[in-house]
Amino acid sequence: MKSLWVILRRELVSFFVSPLAYVVITAWLVWNGVVFWVLTEFYARNAVASGAATPLSAFFGGSSLFFIPLLVFVPVLTMRLVAAERQSGTIEPLMTAPVSDTAIIAGKYGAALGIWAVLWAPTAIYAYIMSQHGTVDWGAVRASYFGILMLGSYFMAVGLLMSVIAPNQIIAAVLAFVALGVLFTVGIGEFVFDGTAREICSYVSMWGHMQSFAKGVVDTRYLVFDLSVTLLALGLSIGILQSRRHV
Repeated sequence: MKSLWVILRRELVSFFVSPLAYVVITAWLVWNGVVFWVLTEFYARNAVASGAATPLSAFFGGSSLFFIPLLVFVPVLTMRLVAAERQSGTIEPLMTAPVSDTAIIAGKYGAALGIWAVLWAPTAIYAYIMSQHGTVDWGAVRASYFGILMLGSYFMAVGLLMSVIAPNQIIAAVLAFVALGVLFTVGIGEFVFDGTAREICSYVSMWGHMQSFAKGVVDTRYLVFDLSVTLLALGLSIGILQSRRHV
């Protein structure tokens, strides 16, 4: 357990002392600020047509503007986790240190999830701003952030797996983008197919996932999917790392 925390702390420190951290955080906040402004303007001008939807429900997964940056930022955040170690040659000392593969993967994953939480924390100010100009369903807001955390849990796990597989950071980012892009595209199938195919696509759907949580509904189907993909990706990451240790 101690080695896990050492690796987690090491990853967080290495991220936040690098220029990449501040480029990513700044770009992320600028994007979300613009998206929130656009949504509030749209709903202010189309209050009747918008029905029960609100800028906050749209911001938390009710529009494609929520998902576009995730397919870009997540690969950028996760590409360095293991691939950068391999590229720089620091993976060898890490693999020969008295640290288990499980601790390495768990520590790096914990750091990635911590960074994910840091990215989203400042967006809570949007809910506060809305509360100053109208009524906010704080239960739905809390559920939305919980949904974001669960979505991030498997996003980061998939990104970490791609970083373990890839020989360098660029390939890791491309693989993570493709993997998450495929999952996003499969989810859109719920609007295209019927019958069993529609049910499967609905189960995978990121859109359905966030729309449910944005309404304050914690759907256990999505929780099971998130946790299943997370555990599968982390298990594969540990297995691949172990196989390379014995090569």
